[in-house]
Amino acid sequence: MSLPNGYILENVNIATLSVFDLLKHTQDSNFMDRKDFGNIYPLSLELNTGFFTKNDETVESPHVSVNQGDNTIISVCSCNNSSEKLCEHQAEVIYCILEKRDFRIFYDKQLRHKILLQSARGYGLENEADLDVYFLLRYEDGKLHVEKKVKELLSFDGYAIENNLIPKQRSVLVKKIEEKKQLLVISRHRYYNQLNFLLMESACTKSGKIKNPLTNIDPLQAIWKSDHALEVKFYTAILAFQNKYSEDNFEIDHEALKAIVANPLGLPIYYHDRDISETISAKSLLPVAIGMLKAEIQLTVFKKEPFYEITGELIFQDVAIPFKNITLRYDYFVYHHQAFYLVDNPDMLRLIKFFKANHEILLIHASKYEEFIQTTLASLEEFVHINYTYIHTATSVQLEEKEWAIQPIIYLQQQGSFIYITPVMQYGVIEVPVYSKKQLFDRDRNGNEFKIERNKEKEIRLTSIIMEQHSDFKEQLEEQEYFYLHKDRFLEEDWFLDAFDVWVSAGITVLGFNEIKDNNLNPFKAKINIEVHSGEDWFNAKLTVSFGKTKATLKQVHRAIRNKNRFVELDNGTQGILPEEWINKIAQYFQVGDIDGDILKIAKINFTEVEKLFVQEVLSEEAQQEINNYKVHFSDFTNIPVVKRPKELKAKLRDYQQEGLNWLNFLDNFNFGGCLADDMGLGKTLQIIAFILSQREKHGHRTNLIVVPTSLLFNWLEEIEKFAPSMKVEVHYGPQREKDVEELNKYEVVLTTYGMLLSDIRILKTFRFNYIFLDEAQAIKNPNSARYKAARLLQARNRVVLTGTPVENNTFDLYGQLSFACPGLLGSKQFFKDTYAIPIDQFAYNKRATELRRKINPFMLRRTKQQVAKELPQKTEMLIYCEMNAEQRLVYDTYERELREFISSKSDDEIQKSSMHVLTGLTKLRQICNSPRLLKEGYSGENAVKIEVIAEQIENKSENHKILVFSQFVEMLDLIRVELEDRKIVFEYLTGQTKNRGENVRNFQQNKDVRVFLISLKAGGVGLNLTEADYVYLVDPWWNPAVENQAIDRSYRIGQTKNVVAVRLICKDTVEEKIAKLQQKKRKLAQDLIATDATFFNQLSKSELLDIL
Repeated sequence: MSLPNGYILENVNIATLSVFDLLKHTQDSNFMDRKDFGNIYPLSLELNTGFFTKNDETVESPHVSVNQGDNTIISVCSCNNSSEKLCEHQAEVIYCILEKRDFRIFYDKQLRHKILLQSARGYGLENEADLDVYFLLRYEDGKLHVEKKVKELLSFDGYAIENNLIPKQRSVLVKKIEEKKQLLVISRHRYYNQLNFLLMESACTKSGKIKNPLTNIDPLQAIWKSDHALEVKFYTAILAFQNKYSEDNFEIDHEALKAIVANPLGLPIYYHDRDISETISAKSLLPVAIGMLKAEIQLTVFKKEPFYEITGELIFQDVAIPFKNITLRYDYFVYHHQAFYLVDNPDMLRLIKFFKANHEILLIHASKYEEFIQTTLASLEEFVHINYTYIHTATSVQLEEKEWAIQPIIYLQQQGSFIYITPVMQYGVIEVPVYSKKQLFDRDRNGNEFKIERNKEKEIRLTSIIMEQHSDFKEQLEEQEYFYLHKDRFLEEDWFLDAFDVWVSAGITVLGFNEIKDNNLNPFKAKINIEVHSGEDWFNAKLTVSFGKTKATLKQVHRAIRNKNRFVELDNGTQGILPEEWINKIAQYFQVGDIDGDILKIAKINFTEVEKLFVQEVLSEEAQQEINNYKVHFSDFTNIPVVKRPKELKAKLRDYQQEGLNWLNFLDNFNFGGCLADDMGLGKTLQIIAFILSQREKHGHRTNLIVVPTSLLFNWLEEIEKFAPSMKVEVHYGPQREKDVEELNKYEVVLTTYGMLLSDIRILKTFRFNYIFLDEAQAIKNPNSARYKAARLLQARNRVVLTGTPVENNTFDLYGQLSFACPGLLGSKQFFKDTYAIPIDQFAYNKRATELRRKINPFMLRRTKQQVAKELPQKTEMLIYCEMNAEQRLVYDTYERELREFISSKSDDEIQKSSMHVLTGLTKLRQICNSPRLLKEGYSGENAVKIEVIAEQIENKSENHKILVFSQFVEMLDLIRVELEDRKIVFEYLTGQTKNRGENVRNFQQNKDVRVFLISLKAGGVGLNLTEADYVYLVDPWWNPAVENQAIDRSYRIGQTKNVVAVRLICKDTVEEKIAKLQQKKRKLAQDLIATDATFFNQLSKSELLDIL
């Protein structure tokens, strides 16, 4: 069967295909004349598939593929043959496969099994049914290769296994050698007459004595066979002496000798006695012991006029051996009682050699004796005890006559990477290293010289105190000069601070610490002292941090704590180290207080933190009493003193409003500010007016500042004129506003806006007000905003903020408002964020939310309408679902699909980075729900469903009801405006561009003909009093239910007598409908003072975003 450029041979495979079968599918039989297939080769060849060409220099050969199925052969050629049979190239290649074994094996399973069987036997796989599982065929460089697929398969090749896995048989000779005795021989080098060591082997007699012949053992070979460090050092040291050709490098030799003397193998030691024979044999080897010389030298000075005679002796094994009786062997050893003792101290060895070279006695003429003392004996006394026979020990009279002060000293010195710690005892003005043999001499009033015994008890105590500080020091006792530690270990703060403190506390002077290279640490432990006193408005905490005699400033300590660093930069250039256990404590001090010189000022309003952070012992008596007083008064709010209603107040206060007045006066008694956070419409303005009047009765005339949004300026003025006409008010607004700050004293209230506050802050900040009130205080919720910073510059005896929504989006909204009203209550911005905002908003940490509520509860008064305004009429909330027309739905679906694809292609992290793009996309969907015309992309938007619905609702309701219509989009209000004009419905209109807002509000409230008020959410969502309306339409549902409630509460507030209906317009099967469901969760959280969710949109994950589309 033919194909384009190809052909299929059906019901056949290479194993069953004969040449005659092949001829049936070809145009001619010329290919059968070719017996040399060398010029046909595969470009690729695998089981049942191959790609072939021909090596022909005269013409470019086409490429032929041959693929074999279960019972078909498919061949394709690049020659573009138009015949319905195999072309000549295909026939030639298939014929080549049939005839050439190395090609056929890739297609013929029986042939392949036969060939692979030869390889399989070596692996024990000859009985496996399918050898293709275990072996791989590869055709490369004109040859067929068989490879194993499982690389770990082991071929049972006897030769390979025997030579690689089976252990070699050891010879009988080796076994005999193992039975010989190894020994170490001390000898002279054969050619250089120097000390030499030999490793030898010898057979032994029955009695255990060595016998000839002796065989040398190569130490180098022994090194390769050993895996123990001490043995390797032993063999290496022997090798070093065998290859030594000079007498230099004494110290290297000495270290090698110590490795040999250690004799880790416990070999028997023999000494080659050349007097017996020059040749090493069993006869010339004498058994000896070997060890380290643990001995001291003592010199004795005799006064024999006109000379001083000096002799020496070795104190060894509690026996004094005069130098003349000491035998030195091989320059390094003392030979004593058939034993070689290595002189451990090179200085001792030189001294012994010097005496023996001078006949064991030194004679010094009296004229040179004093010089000899200074140049020689004084130095020798560092390690040699010298007995001056002509100087007697001090008598009691002489000791009384001379009183020597004794002072222990520790000298620190850096040597390379190590710190040497040397104990020294100072006697008077003479410093004596504890490990030296130096003696003390003095003269009495008669000029008689006498010897003073060193205070061994104090010297031992000094050494013990050093040793107790590190476990390594016990092992260093034999060094006899100093202790030492690696610099890095020495400067570990936890070590040297503790050690230094112990030494200094024991009265030891420590010298040399500051000379250690690249070290500017202060060696003294931090001494921290705290005193807390009561000031006028603050608790004053005096925090003193000292390092020895150096005192750190509070700013230096704060800088270290802020950078999360234990190291405090001190004025003397050193770095003091703060104790780990104090870092968190001090950090908390700084989080709740402000630095003022060397005092940490903590607001009294934060008295609970003061009690929690500081132990009672550091609190002054006055501070303790004040804290106890606060605790008594703030622990129970049920018994707050009742304040009389001010006489000049022209209004009757409801019970909860009277309670608000009582609360404000209660805080005022302690000079504490607060946050009045009643629901919108509960009369916060009236409570503040009443409080200002009560301030007049309490303190007389004082000036108070009220800052409000521009839209509420006339509201406040009207309320004051209505309820407190006796109050003199300066409206600080417009070009005619008062610029002379002294003139403000004439007024009881200065009423201004946030905009004016920013413009005139340089004037207003110079005046000290009695109270500052910020209405709609969420305007300063961002502590980085210019409004917040300007507000914090104002001066006042006290401050109060007013807001119906203390938490709009997240917990951090609280910080800006309360840090203004109650400075110090919430600590620093970072502290509040780390301790409360992040745990509550990001992790829904209810424990922290509860803790924060408890902390701010005394200073925030919040009542909801459900709690206190039971006389309010009923509020009904309902949804009207709108069905889009075809055009509007088509536009919506297009934009929705584009946004869904974008979100689907991103990860959660990428979505967070692209949050503005996502928000823009969601906003466009909400605009389309209103009308596609809001996109400003040429859509007609005719018959947009919401415009039709809202127009119809207004037309039906406006005759008997006044209506508020809110939208986030001014363009939507403009579309509704056109529709109302067409229908001849009278309305008012208010956006951010409206100039005379008061007139618009007054016209709606008082003019019976004006039935509708179109209002933008941003411009009129807060502050307005629109109780004439009883229907509120929310054209486009908002993300945050708190914002919607603000809009509804323009009508549903104190003074409302009619039932209020709030209507939300929602397009079916859109983002609006799904957001409405998510809002239920948001609404529940918003009922709590501290909401435990962050900004509604930013918390949505990828899957949640896709769910709302």
